[in-house]
Parts: sequence; C-alpha cells; structure tokens
Amino acid sequence: MQPEASAPEGIVQIAGVRSLDEARMLLRAGADWLGFPLRLEHHDEDLPDVEVSSVIAALGIGERAVLITYLERAPEIADLAARTGCRRVQLHGDIAAADVRRLRECAEGLFLIKALVVRPGNLGALLKDAREFGPWVDAFITDSWDPQTGARGATGRTHDWEASRRIVEEAPRPVILAGGLTPGNVGCAIRRVRPAGVDAHTGVEAPDGRKDPTLVGAFVGEARRAFALSKGVCSGR
Repeated sequence: MQPEASAPEGIVQIAGVRSLDEARMLLRAGADWLGFPLRLEHHDEDLPDVEVSSVIAALGIGERAVLITYLERAPEIADLAARTGCRRVQLHGDIAAADVRRLRECAEGLFLIKALVVRPGNLGALLKDAREFGPWVDAFITDSWDPQTGARGATGRTHDWEASRRIVEEAPRPVILAGGLTPGNVGCAIRRVRPAGVDAHTGVEAPDGRKDPTLVGAFVGEARRAFALSKGVCSGR
C-alpha cells in the first residue's frame, strides 16, 4: 500500500499528553493532532498504554492520535498502534527502511511519519534518508538533538532551521517542524522553514510539565496566523 495521497497542510500537533482532561483542553485550543509518546529512549512515558487507549477511545480521536515511539521492529509498532488506537505513528528510532516497508504492508491505513533529527553536519545524511524512506512514509518530522543527553526529540532545543528548510524543499513527502518551538518563535519558524505542520511539546508546558492552556492557545493562534500569512522571511530564529 502506498502512502496517503493527501498531504497534511497547516497541521498543529501538540505532543506529550498527560491526561484525558489535558487532551480535551488541547482539542478545545485547536490542536489538530495529539502526540502520545510510548517506548521511549531518554524520557519517561507521560501515560501507560492502557491510559493512552482510554483517552483515545473516550474522545474518539484515533485519526488525530499520533503514537510517538522509538521501537524499531514493524510487528511491535503495529501491535502498539492497534492496542492504543493511534492511526498515526511517528517513528523516532533507528528503524530500517525495510522495517518501515513491512510496517506499511502489515498495518494497512496507518499514517507513517519518519523523524529526521538535525545535528551539526548531518544534512546530507538526512536528505539521503528522506529519499530512502520517502516511498514508505506519509510525512517527515524534523527535530532536535541534545548533545548533552543524546536525546532525539523533546529536548526543548531549536536546531538549524536552514537545514529543515532544505529538507522541506527536497524531501518527497511533507515535512513537519519540531524542536524547541514556542508561542514566541513558531511564527518565525513557519516563515523561515515553510513546513506542512508544526509540533510543540516542552514549549507549551508549565514548570510542572503539564500543558499550560494559555501557552497552548497562544501557540495554536500564532501558528494559524503564520500558516495563513506565510510570505516573506524573518531575520532571526
């Protein structure tokens, strides 16, 4: 089965949902997709599998729920997506293209997003990955690397937006931008990078790690304005 023909456009994703009430708040604030991180590399899970499936079932948001995982084997990923009810899967681990192809074949209907984590000097490798994975995924997401912890994603760090801009220009699939995005910089990021969507995690959280309704609302509003008026380039990141 080939990837979806319809490309995401102007998507706002908020990742790291911690409760049913928080999910409701994010939807009310205008988030398109909600991200549920499971089977992670450097971070604790926000919710266990059973609670993720409960939230998704209670709100009926399977098509808007994104399983964010570092799993690398197609059968394990397909099983976790089925058990939680997520119809979109964001692949952050060192998964091989052959396993993404197997996942495409064994889990019909999943919307697959492959992470491309930007580090200093790796743009060429990421463009090669985009070409290799392009036939089997529906979208890419560019994210940040933390050199201190080795974390790939949920770092609170921005990365070289010019690298993401190049990926947007050359990748065969739509590209979502993540990595250190906040209400204060998301408009500039959209104008600079011209992505198909944006993703926020730590940039809309209160000090206790919960999503802050004011920050979420501001992020969604700034992103919507920038997508609607994404002409011209701002001078700084």
